[in-house]
Amino acid sequence: MTTRRWLVLIATLLAVALTARLGAWQLDRASHKLALQAAVDAEAARPPLRNADLGDAAVHRGVVLRGTWVTERTVWLDNRPMDSRAGFYVVTPLRLAGRADAVLVQRGWAPRDPTDRSRVPPLATPPGEVEITGRLAAAPSRLYELGQGAAGVIRQNLDPAAFAAESGLVLLPLTVVQTAPAGADDGLLRHWPAPDLGLHKHYGYAFQWFALCALIVGLYVWFQLLRPRLRRQPS
Repeated sequence: MTTRRWLVLIATLLAVALTARLGAWQLDRASHKLALQAAVDAEAARPPLRNADLGDAAVHRGVVLRGTWVTERTVWLDNRPMDSRAGFYVVTPLRLAGRADAVLVQRGWAPRDPTDRSRVPPLATPPGEVEITGRLAAAPSRLYELGQGAAGVIRQNLDPAAFAAESGLVLLPLTVVQTAPAGADDGLLRHWPAPDLGLHKHYGYAFQWFALCALIVGLYVWFQLLRPRLRRQPS
């Protein structure tokens, strides 16, 4: 075997080992995501927490909470689509009954006025004590934003810690994604996307790496083994 053929063989073996390892790594990450998804599903299946139980709160746990809306602190998060429509996520603090703290509630989605971006639609917020159902979540999804962002009613992002300092409210570190209206229908959509852990992405990447590995093997077999033999055969 010539030096060139040895170099091609070594390069092929290295490429096959690398692509196979990367494919296996993606499958390993997918298995970790499967375990995480199982933990999320198990947490969501547990009985919902009430006001007094929030000390043991965990993300994705269901909740049934009572409190009063801090209506004047409602924030409209811009550029949040739902059902392929442009609009806002409506976030209002809920002052928890029987406690000194509050929690930010992602109440639902409202459409944006296409003729006036600074206008928000009317929002029916019941006065007095209400009961809401939902699930615990981290901070609202964050979008790319230049600078520190505005501090008005319409915002691009909302940082709970900064909002607590701004509003003077004592806020829990988690938020609530509301899944049903509190009392009468408030007109908000709640077609929240299911928590996506990126499982299918890892399977897709693994398929790509293994396909590339198979392609490298196939190209080596064809150009280094089969094609030279075919050329040597008498016509």
